[in-house]
Amino acid sequence: MVRRAIKVATASSGRDNGSVRILAVSKTRTSGEIRLAHNAGVDNFGENYVQEAVQKIHELRDLPLTWHFIGGIQSNKTKDLARYFQWVHSIDRANIASRLNAARAEFRPNDPLNVCLQLNLDDEVQKSGVSAHDAEELLQHTRQLPHLRVRGFMTIPKPRSNARDTRDEFRRTAELFQKYRDISDDNWDTLSMGMSNDFATAVAEGATIVRLGTVLFGPRGSRR
Repeated sequence: MVRRAIKVATASSGRDNGSVRILAVSKTRTSGEIRLAHNAGVDNFGENYVQEAVQKIHELRDLPLTWHFIGGIQSNKTKDLARYFQWVHSIDRANIASRLNAARAEFRPNDPLNVCLQLNLDDEVQKSGVSAHDAEELLQHTRQLPHLRVRGFMTIPKPRSNARDTRDEFRRTAELFQKYRDISDDNWDTLSMGMSNDFATAVAEGATIVRLGTVLFGPRGSRR
């Protein structure tokens, strides 16, 4: 069902079906569930809680998985993020980018960490993310850090009752992404947006990574 919906959405917007990556949101999921998902063809997994994620990374180290961190970043967790993850989607402050860069230099000096800047287009006080106004400054800072590879933007839309407003936020994110393409290198290729309830809309508006949990694993249980 998911792959079919992505295929329809990419075709309707003139894009190749292979241009969209499924990121399985595996927070609170067991290592056994992740193994089953991998056996079904999923190899990118997104985690929100560092301690829980590191345990699963160790338990599943026999599998060729790519680990993405998609939660809010605390300064005291940057070393673990730089050590264990291949991607971090949620950079929203210059000091966090600098700390990740320094830690990556320590643990994986020859393997830059793929990162996205998290946007907060509606300036929601309770939500992480950099505003559209400040995005360029953060982008310019992060691009200068040699152990980070800046890939694009991540966004989590404001909860809305109107699907058109959600589509509008995805579209604004895509427009901002295109705006900064001219000052970025060839690695600037990622729009991480869309979840289980709106991923088809996100794909239609340009998403290259969709973060899917419930639609892949079923209803989520409590945190381990």
